[in-house]
Amino acid sequence: MEEDHEIKRVRGSGSKLAYETIRDEILSLELQPGQLLDETTLAERFGMSRSPIREALIRLAGEELVVMLANRSTIVAPIDITSFPKYVEALDIAQRMNTRLAAELRSDADLKAIAKRQKDFEAAVKSGKHLVMSEANKQFHMAIAQAGKNPYLASFYERLLDQGRRMLHLHFAYLERTHDGYLLTDEHAEMLEAIRARDVARADVLAHAHTRQFRDNFIDFMKENYARGVPLAMPGAAA
Repeated sequence: MEEDHEIKRVRGSGSKLAYETIRDEILSLELQPGQLLDETTLAERFGMSRSPIREALIRLAGEELVVMLANRSTIVAPIDITSFPKYVEALDIAQRMNTRLAAELRSDADLKAIAKRQKDFEAAVKSGKHLVMSEANKQFHMAIAQAGKNPYLASFYERLLDQGRRMLHLHFAYLERTHDGYLLTDEHAEMLEAIRARDVARADVLAHAHTRQFRDNFIDFMKENYARGVPLAMPGAAA
């Protein structure tokens, strides 16, 4: 009876449940880059027709988390390590601009929002759950972006943060395994204090260092793991 109730709940949730579940599994790397996503298999898993599954996959394709190929098959989007330097370059610019603006324009309400998101991130780190950590990290930085009062820069920044969440999971795993570094909490606290003090120059320096720390640790991760066959990308898969 309980199983029947669960099936009904899944069916009633439609494409939203499928979208959220598949998205979480992609972001947490439970579904590996390049992995085939078969609509029929997914429909059977969620107890629904292929139509809502297709809707979920189209939505995920819009977020660049899956790739729909010419042969009508769908795969989890590869992590293209060749584009990583360009990604970090864009992230650095967006992070610095939004943080600078926050330091210049923040209100007391903004400070409270950023501080709350910082506490949420610290709690997420203690949980050890990478999906929770990456979401809390995003919300911290978006609170900063909202304080900057520029919706165009905030939207661009949010897209970059979403695109980088799988790489951030690898970054978290590397730091936990090697203990070579720290899980961003100290840097977040320093950024908050620079914004509180309206120290634009300091906020810029910290935002840049924050990006550089992520970049350097991710590169170290690739050097350590690339030979082990970590599926960061599948050459030609998205062609």
